[in-house]
Amino acid sequence: MDITIHTSVLPHDDPDTSLAFYRDVLGFEVRSDVGQGKMRWITVGPAGQPDTCILLAPPFADPGITDDERRVISEMMAKGTYGWILLATRNLAETFEKVQAHDVEVVQEPTEQPYGIRDCAFRDPAGNMVRIQEVG
Repeated sequence: MDITIHTSVLPHDDPDTSLAFYRDVLGFEVRSDVGQGKMRWITVGPAGQPDTCILLAPPFADPGITDDERRVISEMMAKGTYGWILLATRNLAETFEKVQAHDVEVVQEPTEQPYGIRDCAFRDPAGNMVRIQEVG
């Protein structure tokens, strides 16, 4: 089989602040921005990697979601336990410095993990965990 990962989905509760984070803080390109108000689906991705995307989506757009599920999703987003993504960089110290220069919530400064990976972590405006690993 010839299968690749094309798009991962992260929820947003404020499309403008999420867009600003991924575009202005992480430097991602905006590939599409569809919808209006809080019901916007925004596709972003790293420059020079057109086949790798993150879809920032409203978490309550599915009409099949119950009120109880909406409450649980809202609570999990507020705690930062609903969505997360793992990114990679060749220079973690430089990347951390650039991201930290913005008004972002730092969860973990660059750390050598016991399993051999050096990484750091931030939260995006919707509470999603954004981990960045250093790769060779």
